[in-house]
Parts: sequence; C-alpha cells; structure tokens
Amino acid sequence: MPADSPDTPVIEIRDLHKCYGPLEVLKGVDLVAPRGHVVSLIGSSGSGKSTLLRCCNLLEDSQQGDVIFEGEAVHWKGQGLARHPADRAQVTRIRTNLSMVFQQFNLWAHLTVLQNVMEAPVTVLKRDPKEVEVKAREYLAKVGIAEKADAWPAQLSGGQQQRAAIARALCMEPRALLFDEPTSALDPELEQEVVRVIKALADEGRTMILVTHDMKLAADCSDHVIFLHQGKIEEEGPPATLFTNPQSDRLRGFLSATAA
Repeated sequence: MPADSPDTPVIEIRDLHKCYGPLEVLKGVDLVAPRGHVVSLIGSSGSGKSTLLRCCNLLEDSQQGDVIFEGEAVHWKGQGLARHPADRAQVTRIRTNLSMVFQQFNLWAHLTVLQNVMEAPVTVLKRDPKEVEVKAREYLAKVGIAEKADAWPAQLSGGQQQRAAIARALCMEPRALLFDEPTSALDPELEQEVVRVIKALADEGRTMILVTHDMKLAADCSDHVIFLHQGKIEEEGPPATLFTNPQSDRLRGFLSATAA
C-alpha cells in the first residue's frame, strides 16, 4: 500500500535479528506499530526490549531482517555483524521522525528548559527560532511545566526533567514517539506525573512504542502488548487478553512476579 495511506504502519519490523558479537539478543522479532496506536514491550531485564526499540530508531544496527518506516524499507549494505545502513540521509530522515524519550533525561545542563526543547528543531530541522519557541512553550504547557521554561535542568525534579524531555521529543513533531523505560528512574510519586502525560498522549491518538516495567501503564495505554523472553516474542495481543488471560507459563510467571 502507498506510504501515505492511513493504513500503512508507521513502523514495521520483520524477522529482526540483533547480535553483540556471539550473543544473539533478538532472534527473529516482528513488530507492527499502526498509525495512532500504542504498542508496549514488556519482559524481564535482558529480554531485548530496549534493544528492539533502539533498532526501530536505527540507533542500533541489526544483522538480519527488515526495518520499515511508513512503507519505506531501510537500505542495508554488508552482512551479519558488518551490516550497516547504506543511506545515511535515509537514516537521518527516519530518525528526525521518530523521537525517543530515554530512561535518563539527557537534558543539556548548560541550556534552560526552553532552550533544550527548542534545540533540535532549530539546529537539526533548521526551523525558524521564533516559530519553534511558540511551539516549545505550547508543549511545555501540554506536559504541565510551562512555568519552568526559563529554569535550568538542575532546578527541576526528576519528574519535571522527564516531562521536559517529553516536550523536547514532541517539539520535533515526529510521526511516532519511542519511550525507553521513561519512569524507571523516578520514585513512585514523580513516576505518576510522567504516567499522566503518557496517558494523555495516548488518548490523543499518537503513535507510540513504549518499553515499560509498569504493567498498569501498559494495560491502560496500549492497543497491543508484546511480551519478550530471551530475544523472542513469547506472547502478544491486546492488553485485555494478555493481562487477564495469559496463555504461556512464562508470561504468567512474569506477571505474578511483577504484581508481587
């Protein structure tokens, strides 16, 4: 189907394999993120969740399989551990449309919150700073920290810093948002600040892939949940099914452990 069709997935992964030397971390994984859907990746530490997310954003090279963005397949050269994207301009174009929010906030300490949010659209996308500032302030208001625009990152709580990081991601106006354990570095009270923002974004119909340890967040926000175990998809489906009627012993064990 044409790339601009609303039925074309924003991100599609087919038979993805990822190795670090002799260690195979992803062993033939498929993933589809349709437009306006939230896909959550759950699983134990080391199951390959974050690696899969980084492969979606081409921050990691995969050794086999296809990465497709809005119907456009990434071009590769080389094989195995020597495989790399063949077209750097294509990689840049895809990355600018997939904003990633990391576990650690990665804000520039020498820039104010507003400057952090504006930096990438101005320097990478070459957008007009005055127009970007208007958008940046809108996104800071959206995540509930408009009053912190002129503050330095060190003056913010962890929850406020993560919300600033989300505003920064939004200011790129991406096709999809990728979240890598966005609440795991926060204490429970601050975690809920960020969860509320993510839920609000999901309610807006934004395309998101979410790696999370928070099963309630995955259950409440997701259209589709993927349970990874040792680099393979053990089970997947809508959250109502996956969380209430797990089919595999491994998923039942994982959900029991996370509920404890």
